[in-house]
Amino acid sequence: MINIKNILISILLCTIGLFSSEYKEIRIDSVAVDIGQSKDDIDIYRLGLRRDFESKWLESRVGYLSGYYELSLNYWRDVEDKSVGIALSPVFRYSFYGSIPVYIEAGIGISLFNSTVIGKHNMSSAFLFEDRAGIGVKFEDFDISFDYLHYSNAGIKKPNEGIDIFKLSLSHKI
Repeated sequence: MINIKNILISILLCTIGLFSSEYKEIRIDSVAVDIGQSKDDIDIYRLGLRRDFESKWLESRVGYLSGYYELSLNYWRDVEDKSVGIALSPVFRYSFYGSIPVYIEAGIGISLFNSTVIGKHNMSSAFLFEDRAGIGVKFEDFDISFDYLHYSNAGIKKPNEGIDIFKLSLSHKI
């Protein structure tokens, strides 16, 4: 069981990326709702708050690199187990110019869950890394993406039975 001190420290760490030295306040740029499933039938539900990097790098005729921070609340459920967690991930996005605004994205973040076992997976640690890669399309203030996520403790503790997730995400700029 995770103690209150660890939860408070994790929440504090997750909110650091949402603070701006320029604005001195929390600013959310978009909200994301995700639904997915692991390859062994664990249902995944996520609610994410995003903040744009506000920068463009490597801009060319093809597109540009940018990104966002995402703070998410995660709910995993299978037939016998449930797990709730929070995650913070910086995500880098390469957006292509064109009539259909397609993008690819990838990121590595951290997460903390209330359980170390979900379904057949013994994660051994409540602290996990979140790796992600995805492809999406932007429509005005909406984004739709299909993403692959992998959660594991990166060998910090054994066994390290990671979990692979495929999810669909809908986000809206606010």
